[in-house]
Amino acid sequence: MGSAKNNSAARKARIEEMRRAEQARERRTRILTIGASVVIVAGLVVGGTFLVRSQSDGGSDTASEDKGTSGKFVTGEDGVKKWEGTLSQNHVDKTVKYQATPPVGGDHNPVWQNCNGDVYTDAIKNEHAVHSLEHGAVWVTYNSQASEADVKALTEKVKKTPYSLMSPVEDQKDPVMLSAWGHQRTVTGADDPDVDKFFETYVQGEQTPEPGAACTSGVSDTA
Repeated sequence: MGSAKNNSAARKARIEEMRRAEQARERRTRILTIGASVVIVAGLVVGGTFLVRSQSDGGSDTASEDKGTSGKFVTGEDGVKKWEGTLSQNHVDKTVKYQATPPVGGDHNPVWQNCNGDVYTDAIKNEHAVHSLEHGAVWVTYNSQASEADVKALTEKVKKTPYSLMSPVEDQKDPVMLSAWGHQRTVTGADDPDVDKFFETYVQGEQTPEPGAACTSGVSDTA
């Protein structure tokens, strides 16, 4: 009889110890969860502030000279213009006055334009697009002289090509142009064989300063 009582008491003691241990684990879990939530919220606030500041023009309407860039375009036998000289890679929170339209490199915003086959029907900020070029993207641009058929066909091509993006640039010289970091060419239209050749050569090509860098989680805003 005494043995049965002792076993029962021991069992209750073990159950109570297990209950206390479980309660302690629950308290630790709640503390960790609350702590993680605070960190996440703080990160979102800081990240949101960074993006807002990064997307601004630094509070000035005056474009800044890209003093770290020097050189000029040299056209090769294949029709591709290559920038001969220096293209700066500084991150700046202001509007940049580039030496080419569209630009092919130079100072740029800390945040890149999303370029995972992204097509923009409105103009985007050069400073974000140049950062995309730094990551190895090809930027397809067109103006109002481009035909609707070419715009539609190029749109479909870009949408199925990671590390590419497309947007209108009204003040560019030719109806349809292709740009990569330090390289640019004009094409006659979507069916120009040089379109495929340019994509094959320069999407994540050897010219890429930061190969494999992200083309998502940037900005999708237009200018």
